[in-house]
Amino acid sequence: MQTALITGILGQDGSFLSALLKEKGYRVVGLDLGAGPAAAGAELLTADVGNAESVSAAVQAAKPSEIYHLAGQSSVARSFADPAGTFMSTAVSTLHVLTAARGLRPTPRVLVAASGEIFGDTGGVRATERTPFQPGSPYAAAKSAAAYLVQSYRASFGLFCCVAFFYNHESPRRPETFVTRKIVRAACRIARGLETKLELGDTSVIRDWGFAPEYVEAAWRMLQQPSAEDLVIATGESCSLEHFLDQAFERVGLDYRAHVVTSPALLRTADIHAMYADPSRAAERLGWRAETHVDALVDRLVAAELRELAGEVGR
Repeated sequence: MQTALITGILGQDGSFLSALLKEKGYRVVGLDLGAGPAAAGAELLTADVGNAESVSAAVQAAKPSEIYHLAGQSSVARSFADPAGTFMSTAVSTLHVLTAARGLRPTPRVLVAASGEIFGDTGGVRATERTPFQPGSPYAAAKSAAAYLVQSYRASFGLFCCVAFFYNHESPRRPETFVTRKIVRAACRIARGLETKLELGDTSVIRDWGFAPEYVEAAWRMLQQPSAEDLVIATGESCSLEHFLDQAFERVGLDYRAHVVTSPALLRTADIHAMYADPSRAAERLGWRAETHVDALVDRLVAAELRELAGEVGR
């Protein structure tokens, strides 16, 4: 039986990955600051990824054959308010994980989750694995540093480690601090007469949105390859937030224009306007392609939100 160690197991990706690996017969060990229902079926170790000794002790205790490093501050906006904390939880934690993995025998394979944000504004060109990093936020800078560390440990020590450049990927497990969940939740609540307005920032921004369970499948496949390789994981189709917004409200029989208010406080001057990705290398190397694109994703999210809302109203 293989053992996988997942940092950030209580988050969206960690919970989906845990379930996937359990189905594949893995022993799953979760590393997080606390325990919760999302980690059901996994062994839990409480550790601080920002502390080298804590990470090393957890890795030595779990003795994993694979490590999936998903932990870290995941909000671009929040990274401007806490750049030091973001760098610690994202870049420094990656250094601790790689160092701990290098010290274990046999040496585990390591995947580090990064973000398409690190490529910055590519001028409408689809980013590939060869696109230079142009981080425009503390979050993206921290993810860039993490990716450089992976490349360094791979080249210098022969460690099997790789980076998944994840573009936006959503699910009903996203917290409401993420704009997709915020939109879907507001649309459903407005349709039920529980709210009347939704405040948003710039809805013209363009992103590539996919479905989280499919993305963790790609992460698993990356660690099954004969050699480590960094890959862009995305749908390859981008659309505006306005399109996402329109689709979400349409699903509940509403016109978003009657309910959405632009809030100057939510506008980000440093935000990347448009992000485009080329996931063809992942298709070639992994045989992986995203199956759920944005309209089908909205269907899933709205249906799940309506079920949850029906449960709340029924209590």
